[in-house]
Amino acid sequence: MIIELRSARELGSACYDDDLVMWAAQGLTGAGRAWALGDAVVAGSPLISRRDRLAVWGGADCAAELLRHALGELGPAYRPLGEAELMSEVTARLDGVRERGRFSWMSLPAAPASAPAPVLGEGVGWVEAEAEVAALLAAAAPHSYAVPGAAGVSRWAGVRVDGRLAAVAADAWSAPTVGLLAGVATDAAFRGRGLAERVCRWVSRELVAAYGRAALMVDDVNAVAIGVYERIGYRRRPVMAAHVTP
Repeated sequence: MIIELRSARELGSACYDDDLVMWAAQGLTGAGRAWALGDAVVAGSPLISRRDRLAVWGGADCAAELLRHALGELGPAYRPLGEAELMSEVTARLDGVRERGRFSWMSLPAAPASAPAPVLGEGVGWVEAEAEVAALLAAAAPHSYAVPGAAGVSRWAGVRVDGRLAAVAADAWSAPTVGLLAGVATDAAFRGRGLAERVCRWVSRELVAAYGRAALMVDDVNAVAIGVYERIGYRRRPVMAAHVTP
């Protein structure tokens, strides 16, 4: 029997607090919804990281049935995503649901109390001048999903070189228990100095402090960025996104 989950506590128990699922549910506040069936959970929210998204978790048979139900409830605009192997099996079971693309979900848990303090980003801080952030992104990362003023993009951090904003990153579409790092970009004139890593380390620490853990999405072809995130301590999971075909 399909059960609709009504609270973040119920959802966390059902999916063993999986960070991708907990992020997609956005705390089950607003329009977030989630369902469980057997060993599977599907949870999602509208307009997170620029898409209506549904995270899929668990065994493929139950997950496919749950996803069919969720899409019937929420409509075909929702984009299912989950671990690549699971989503390959799920899409094979559902007519009209096809692979859209692959990337990586990376997560950073809170450090144990006994762990040494990480090296943080010297000179990094929250940026109030969003016009500067917008100008840097327009030149250095014009396809960034996170931009100043977009719904769900909460705040920007950056580092300056000789007074000029050189690298930025955002706290965007964060859930109550998962902070999302997005909008990472470096001015072309300052690349190769480790500034993006400095900003990402600082923002990641802030996200873990505020939400308990941090996460991000990254293209698999972006080996340089993946290397930066792994040095910070992020763990990588291959993910597949799907869509409903006409």
